[in-house]
Amino acid sequence: MTFPQGNGSAARPTDPKQIAIVGTGYVGLVTGACFAELGHHVLCLDNDARKIGTLRLGELPFFEPQLHELVLHNRQAGRLNFSDDVASGLRDNPIVFIAVGTPILPNDGVDLSQVSDVAATIGRELNGPKLVVVKSTVPPETCEMVAAIIAENAPHSYNVEVAANPEFLREGSAVDDFMRPDRVVIGTRSEGARRTL
Repeated sequence: MTFPQGNGSAARPTDPKQIAIVGTGYVGLVTGACFAELGHHVLCLDNDARKIGTLRLGELPFFEPQLHELVLHNRQAGRLNFSDDVASGLRDNPIVFIAVGTPILPNDGVDLSQVSDVAATIGRELNGPKLVVVKSTVPPETCEMVAAIIAENAPHSYNVEVAANPEFLREGSAVDDFMRPDRVVIGTRSEGARRTL
């Protein structure tokens, strides 16, 4: 599967990255498969061992045009893998995307418990510099919360950059939306994070 380059197209990297994506729902799986298609080495993480098992077999939990082909192609190419060993995956990859669920609460607030849990695990497993990117739909100041939780749980002090990179994926055209975005939004105080993204 090829995606023509041009205005609004995602370009192939000259320096492929090692990326972990936590969460294999809609945003996480589309993001992981598309990053792999662009040439990066991607490990999609989820603590649901059954879900990871079905993904390894090439079975997707939902239908999205072009996604199944991307997953199979990049699994065969060795650029896309799946694991339920979240701690190890976070430890071994310098770039982490958080794409876990953030359900709406009865009081119209947002349940950030899954984001907090991932941040705490990143902190506990921190063994070097890390770029942490929040893809989940979250309220303002969530990146500050993520950075604080990582720092609280980290046994050692390393440079951790945190950024927000919300996704604008439409069901039925998510792969095209990722590969040919009409806009990319990045929120960060770090120039290094901005350059990497």
